[in-house]
Amino acid sequence: MTFWENITLAFKGGGASLRPPLGRSYIGTYGGAALSGDAPFSYEGRVREAYVENAIAQRAVRIVAEGVGGAPLVPVEGKLAALVEGSGAGQSLLETVAAHLLLHGNAYVQIIHGDDEPAELYALRPDRITVEPDAKGWPVAYAYRAGEHRTRFAAQDAMGRPAIIHLKGFHPTDDHYGLGCLGAAAKAVAVHNAAAKWNKAILDNAARPSGALVYDPGADGSALTGEQFDRLKAEMEASFAGSGNAGRPMLLEGGLKWQAMSLTPADMDFVALKEAAAREIALAFGVPPMLLGLPGDNSYANYREANRALWRLTILPLAGKILDGLSGALGSWWPDVKLAVDRDQIPALSEDRERLWKQVCEADFLSPEEKRAMLGV
Repeated sequence: MTFWENITLAFKGGGASLRPPLGRSYIGTYGGAALSGDAPFSYEGRVREAYVENAIAQRAVRIVAEGVGGAPLVPVEGKLAALVEGSGAGQSLLETVAAHLLLHGNAYVQIIHGDDEPAELYALRPDRITVEPDAKGWPVAYAYRAGEHRTRFAAQDAMGRPAIIHLKGFHPTDDHYGLGCLGAAAKAVAVHNAAAKWNKAILDNAARPSGALVYDPGADGSALTGEQFDRLKAEMEASFAGSGNAGRPMLLEGGLKWQAMSLTPADMDFVALKEAAAREIALAFGVPPMLLGLPGDNSYANYREANRALWRLTILPLAGKILDGLSGALGSWWPDVKLAVDRDQIPALSEDRERLWKQVCEADFLSPEEKRAMLGV
């Protein structure tokens, strides 16, 4: 950094010498991966298990991400609206950033410069990004790796304007990377997937518990020879095992009888275990279980109340974090920009708005101008 740049930062009150040093992270681009105790850790592997193979986790992420991407925004200047509400590589910017924050805990948005203003905002895959800090630990660049290709993006351009917008969830033990929901939901996803495999195995075995083929030695105490045992086992696997042979009658020779076996109550606990794991997955991503169709969950009186809780507790806070981060970075070009969700246009919150209007209208001690100001009109 040049002498004049140091002088400029000092007059701005943000000199590098005034910043406290930050710790350098050695746990990789996925913040908190090492805290789970699972080694080796693969972010792509957990995304495959949760988002690709698990219906509950995928639906929870899609509900929140699509809610953020489809939330109505307060009208802003045309070019700015096109940037924020646009899409890159066929994906909605806000929806993609929301999904990255939920799964990875970090979202990186590249500001692609035009002539004098940003021409495009592009969401980079967070698992390909590595923060490059300076001597005191503050980020100065971001390394992007895609296969054999490596690209280095400076944190700021030559004029001191941001080139990469780094949004992250709070991480209590990391200065550079945020913490997502995927790590907290990983064990519940593993349990839910294991229960689904158990159900499939039951269906593959005639959709019922297996039994035992018992040989009666009779009075002489004779036993099956090795050849007889192997032939009997092969016939059982070929003719009676699997869902395609369910209900097929069995012809037994003398001395053989079929003993059916049933599951114990402890073995049947996997059904309740799967439902509990599904609720834990929904909890990790901030989605009321009722909205995911989970049976037996009566935490909310109806879907309308659960949908309102989803917007108030999950979608709106996440959208606010994303829009505030974009507003702060784009303020270098649009100083008065304030990106926000237009809550009056959200159908799920219409009852709250009606209640507020009624309370304000019945306040006789307020003047019409004060009432309009409180309602934001």
